[in-house]
Amino acid sequence: MLELGTLEELPRAYREALSNHHLAPLWPLMRAALPYDMPIRRARPHLWKWTDVRPDLLRAGELTPLEKAERRVLILANPGLGPDSIRATPSIFIGMQLILPGEFAPTHKHSPSAIRMVIEGEGGYTIVRGEKCPMEKGDLILTPSGLWHEHGHEGAEPVIWMDALDLPVVGALECAYAVEGKSQTGSNQPDASQTRYLRAGLVPYSSLGQRRPDYPLIRYPWRDVREALVAMSGVVDRNSMVQLAYINPETGAECMPILGFSAMMLRPGETARPIRRSSSAVLHCIEGQGEALIDGETIRFAESDTFATPTHAEIEILNRTSKPAFLFQVDDAPMQRKLGFYEEFQ
Repeated sequence: MLELGTLEELPRAYREALSNHHLAPLWPLMRAALPYDMPIRRARPHLWKWTDVRPDLLRAGELTPLEKAERRVLILANPGLGPDSIRATPSIFIGMQLILPGEFAPTHKHSPSAIRMVIEGEGGYTIVRGEKCPMEKGDLILTPSGLWHEHGHEGAEPVIWMDALDLPVVGALECAYAVEGKSQTGSNQPDASQTRYLRAGLVPYSSLGQRRPDYPLIRYPWRDVREALVAMSGVVDRNSMVQLAYINPETGAECMPILGFSAMMLRPGETARPIRRSSSAVLHCIEGQGEALIDGETIRFAESDTFATPTHAEIEILNRTSKPAFLFQVDDAPMQRKLGFYEEFQ
């Protein structure tokens, strides 16, 4: 391997001149920027236990009224990225959001794209561009970049969901901002998951030959996803993962441009070995329990726990129980594919 020169080998006067001119030599920094064989990874495998997160989130509901929070969220900060990090992985923001009965989170839109994965509670809803989406456990709800959205609660118990945003990416580009808006009037019709896109392989006839909409489906009900996973599990051999991607039903493409979303089922006694990929990911356990081995580190997760996996990680996920486990995954593979550096390693 080529041995590169160091900064200290350069004359002090030259180094000071470079600094005064806002310049820096690349060669002493080359291996830190472009290491051989494997990226330098500060993000670590990490587990956020629901038994820790939930009490702190409910306490936030006691301490801070929504009028002073706009969105009452606790951030999952990866310990490898620093104490002030707002990132679960270098590219993925994850937060746990609480809304209490009778509360209303006001209308806004923002440049980052976001999703909501419902964890617990009934009676919550999200309105996206006038479409009112009920929020039930395991539901995925999209709030893409630039679309007006708001949240409300018509039930009797706390409602909690997981937020996932591409905020670290948009923020790094210095393009992250939000705009306040007027409250929307939600449609009295059921959302599109219950009407226009009720079955896979079927789209409204009127859409044929037309420009495919970017976000025709905003809500992906968990009951449908779970049913599809169970059906798939009966025909997929034990050496293959039971995993479904959330897509745009009109185009077949991933449903968001930067972050990707999928759901997986681990059958009783199953060990899943996802292919090693260049993308990072966050996994949330919707149902069941299991173990994840991430670069040799063991993480034991239960229902509603969330854990992060770094880029290029070696991963195994084990279900040693007699019941299935269901996981929701967020990753940055769509962005990496578009930028041309996504890789899979056999």
